[in-house]
Amino acid sequence: MPNQPPSELSKPVFVEGSYRDLRVESTLGELPLFDFQVEVTRRCDDIVRTFEKYPLLTGVILRDAGEFVGMMSRQRLLEYLIRPRASELFLNAPLEMLYSYARTQIMLLSSETTIVQAARQALRRSPELLGEPLVVQTSSDNYLLLNIHELNLAYWQIRGIETQLRFEQIQAQLVQTDKMASLGRLVDGVAHEILDPVGFIWGNLTYVASYSEELMELVAVYEKYLPESVPEIEDFQEEIEYEFLKEDLPRAISSLKNGADRLKQLATSLQNFCHIDEVYPKPADIHACIDSVLLLLKSRMSGEIEIIKNYGHLPPISCYASQLNQVFINILSKTIDGLIHEAVHHKFSLEFSEAGFRAKPQPAPTQSRILISTELISRPALMPNQPDSRWVSIKISDNGLGIPQAKINEILASFGMSKLAEKETSFAVSYWIITAKHGGELYLRSRTLNGEDLPPDIGTEFEILLPGV
Repeated sequence: MPNQPPSELSKPVFVEGSYRDLRVESTLGELPLFDFQVEVTRRCDDIVRTFEKYPLLTGVILRDAGEFVGMMSRQRLLEYLIRPRASELFLNAPLEMLYSYARTQIMLLSSETTIVQAARQALRRSPELLGEPLVVQTSSDNYLLLNIHELNLAYWQIRGIETQLRFEQIQAQLVQTDKMASLGRLVDGVAHEILDPVGFIWGNLTYVASYSEELMELVAVYEKYLPESVPEIEDFQEEIEYEFLKEDLPRAISSLKNGADRLKQLATSLQNFCHIDEVYPKPADIHACIDSVLLLLKSRMSGEIEIIKNYGHLPPISCYASQLNQVFINILSKTIDGLIHEAVHHKFSLEFSEAGFRAKPQPAPTQSRILISTELISRPALMPNQPDSRWVSIKISDNGLGIPQAKINEILASFGMSKLAEKETSFAVSYWIITAKHGGELYLRSRTLNGEDLPPDIGTEFEILLPGV
């Protein structure tokens, strides 16, 4: 170290690290490091004796008047000293003389650098430098040495941890997929069991309506030819409210028909949503898919959100219907949540202002609305000699305030395969289904991002384009 007597040399210090608690985010500061620093005025034979005494020491940190100037590895030092007549020139000379000849590019990294990043950078070095140790800076004026073999050992251990974590994630996904498939089969079976009795009820309600009408007609015929009534009949008619019964019985039967029909539609929608797609796409009615999803989400809207359908004339689309249902339910669920959140926020703002608290002025409340429109569009072909291609456009828009910019950035970032692998979100899955599985496109437009492309009464719009019509 600085100002030490020529006959003395600081003993190398081993900064002990541990491989036991390595994680994917572990840094270089957690690995075994060597602290061996000398002044460049030291003689080379002093360094050679130290290397002989400590065979695991990979190099030496060089300082000039206490300032860091570089590093020389054991391998580089010995390579020069074993050359002919090199020992006569350099062995008793100051270390700075040999360093001026043996100077090489060093890799200097912070102790906060992750092991994975450091290993990848080290592997990109020139082939002759792959065995050189790394210089790790732990503070503004403290430099330590890291054996490249220690780095590689830790890196491959972390890769093993990553592989194990990935394997566990795949197993968890397989379990979740199997669980969802089992749940889908269970719901499909329950829906089938519901449809059977509903079919009996629906079929018999027609006969019940017909029988009741005929019975009422029979009573009317009796009243026509037997106008004289007896007190017992009059009392019984008054007891059962006969006049009201004649008027209400058709309405009750009609209500039963309506309930049975709604239950039938709900069970059919559950069956369609839980249906597992075949290996190949099949023609499907897009409008029926959207209607079945809306029926499943009807309870969440609670009559507060108006659904407007502007369906165009679409032919059957070759697609994976179950996966498209998943896309529709993902987008519509997020849209419904956003509208409900805005309505609640506006309600609280009004309550605060009425209570005398200052609140940020909000625009006048309007009926929450979701507009679903479909149409068949033409797009110019890529090749000039080819006819224009036909695409199906499905737009799902609302009249809200738009999505905040930060949330838009998250959604747009999730529109990618790398993000899908890192974190699976409903938007990422929807984007993958539309683009990868169907060769389509998914666009997001919001008043806060590109309001000039939207009508004034639209806050957010998702557009799905499906090709191959």
